[in-house]
Amino acid sequence: MKVTVLYFARLREALGCDRETLELPPEVATVGALRAWLIARGAPYAEAFTEIKRIRAAVAQEMAGDEARLSEGAEVAFFPPVTGG
Repeated sequence: MKVTVLYFARLREALGCDRETLELPPEVATVGALRAWLIARGAPYAEAFTEIKRIRAAVAQEMAGDEARLSEGAEVAFFPPVTGG
């Protein structure tokens, strides 16, 4: 399954990009599994996702918990709880 992942605020800075289109393995079907898969990719993902205390997620521009299911072409955003602007 292919998804687009958006990174905001400190995550964007830590990863050096604001978005990626990723081909996920079949076992990555939820937001929580995606988060764990990204961390397992190693640096800089592991550091970015563990350094920031709470990272929120949205799927299709709606807040989503770790149990939220992903689908082909989904847009998933990760961001710290407070983003300035």
